Amino acid sequence: MNFTTPIFIFIFFPIAIAAYLTVDFLEHKRIFSSFFGRFRIKDICLIALSLLFYMWACFDDVIKLVLYITVVWLAGRWIGRNCGLYMRVFQDGKDGSERDHRKLPIAVFILSGSILIVLFCLIHYKYMPLLTEIWNYLFRGKLVRESILAPIGISFITFSAISYLVDIYREDALSGNLLDCILYLSFFPKVISGPIVLWKDFKPMLERRMVTLESFINGMNRVMIGFVKKLILADQFGACIADVIASETDIITGWGIAFLYMLQIYYDFSGYSDIALGIARLLGFEFEENFNFPYRSVSVSEFWRRWHISLGRWFREYVYFPLGGSRAGKQKALRNVAVVFILTGVWHGAGWNYILWGGINGVMVMLEKVIKDKKFYQMQPAVLKWFVTMGITFFCWQFFRFPTLRETWEWMKLMFGVLEVETVYYSWKHYFDAQMITLMLAGAVGAVLFGCERGQGLYRKCVSSRVGFLVQEIILLLLFCTAIIFMINSTYSPFIYFQY
Repeated sequence: MNFTTPIFIFIFFPIAIAAYLTVDFLEHKRIFSSFFGRFRIKDICLIALSLLFYMWACFDDVIKLVLYITVVWLAGRWIGRNCGLYMRVFQDGKDGSERDHRKLPIAVFILSGSILIVLFCLIHYKYMPLLTEIWNYLFRGKLVRESILAPIGISFITFSAISYLVDIYREDALSGNLLDCILYLSFFPKVISGPIVLWKDFKPMLERRMVTLESFINGMNRVMIGFVKKLILADQFGACIADVIASETDIITGWGIAFLYMLQIYYDFSGYSDIALGIARLLGFEFEENFNFPYRSVSVSEFWRRWHISLGRWFREYVYFPLGGSRAGKQKALRNVAVVFILTGVWHGAGWNYILWGGINGVMVMLEKVIKDKKFYQMQPAVLKWFVTMGITFFCWQFFRFPTLRETWEWMKLMFGVLEVETVYYSWKHYFDAQMITLMLAGAVGAVLFGCERGQGLYRKCVSSRVGFLVQEIILLLLFCTAIIFMINSTYSPFIYFQY
């Protein structure tokens, strides 16, 4: 089920929120408190809604999801009962160092085996065609492996499952019971495309979550902003992009469409994150931000601290730091950065274009680590660094946009006038009319200027008064209604990150 469909907006969403708030209200009544608390009706309600949401896409997938979660939970229980004991004995050294050192490999074996099982599912569904291609290239084989339709959200579910297992191993959080695990891995606002919430952050929320009037208003505002980003901006940009064929247009259109994609992917994914964060807040969960105006970055490193923040944090917690982070010297730190970005590219897709995209970003981050303390780099004005960073991001997104390197290369040739176009059927004037130019300007301003501290301070000052708050709500409501009209009048357009 997609957030931006009539079924979700007019049926599932209001019923889900009303059902949960009703159960939440009854739970706080003394006459029902023991009953609701004993049987965890509120959590069962959320789990039922989440499984229904997931089942809407494919009934078979929800069966696989339940079996998958059960296996992960059993592995977590096993880790919690054994690894914690082994690690405490090893760290305390109370029973003798020789015995302790024998027990640590057992703890590592339990965790490693569990993670391998989880990764096998991801590799089986997403990466077997690529691995088959690599095998045939290296060993001149003739293996054939057709692509298998992966369960929706398999990449995000896998990362959440690894977080669950590792956090239990590290004793950052207890394993909880089966209901806790099912709710964590199937929670419908985040199950398909994130944000990636760590288990050690999610577990405490189960105890302290609370729906207040303020959180409800903030959640609804966030949901409306997400719909505006997706339906008014991202989908309109995407519709324009889909109409263009490289061999039938001109150079200006090539550059314009590349810029539109840069805006589309930001508003598409940040719009999804806003909706997910807003719905979670309506249900009493407060997740961390997933975007922080990444197109204001003055370095590629800063860009990745602002873009898909939850993914970056996951890689730091479970890949970069375990490899040694930056504590083991500059060379190993650069190696660890390279590993993280190669894995980031592979995680996004089983294709060489994604690997190249991750590799270019990784090389730029490593280069910045090498020169960041150099005097010549520090003397460069921030505006120049911003232009360079946005230029790198602009071209990297083209590798991300196309499924193959060949298609990327064809578009690059169009942009630089190398591609010979015999007949230009539609010039840039056809695609970039007054409406599209207006939306582009609005998108650029919203992605860059709205993130400045002065602008945010002025906004907070304006909405701090009752009149300002009322004006904000009226504007948001009008924009939200406009977004719904856009949705009804346009064709279905799934979120870009659904494919990951």
